[in-house]
Amino acid sequence: MTEPSSPPPDAPAPPQPSPAAQPRNPLHGVTLQAMVTALSDFYGWDGLSARIPVRCFALDPSVPSSLKFLRKTPWAREKVEGLYLFMLREQRRGR
Repeated sequence: MTEPSSPPPDAPAPPQPSPAAQPRNPLHGVTLQAMVTALSDFYGWDGLSARIPVRCFALDPSVPSSLKFLRKTPWAREKVEGLYLFMLREQRRGR
């Protein structure tokens, strides 16, 4: 009995699921950097720190420092994702 052989190292990677795999997920394909940038453009850093009170938005805010904090802090990232979804709904309403 022979064992299945593994693909050669130069074999192409298996195909990734297409973006249509999650058509109802508004966060699919949106990077954390894109979310933070869009939120800071829409609300400003002061408005963002008022809605999500974390120091990376209040004291010397920047996208890179915010990303560093949010990647380490799941609860804060969830708040950013929730606010991003709220912002998208507000934009659709025309506010």
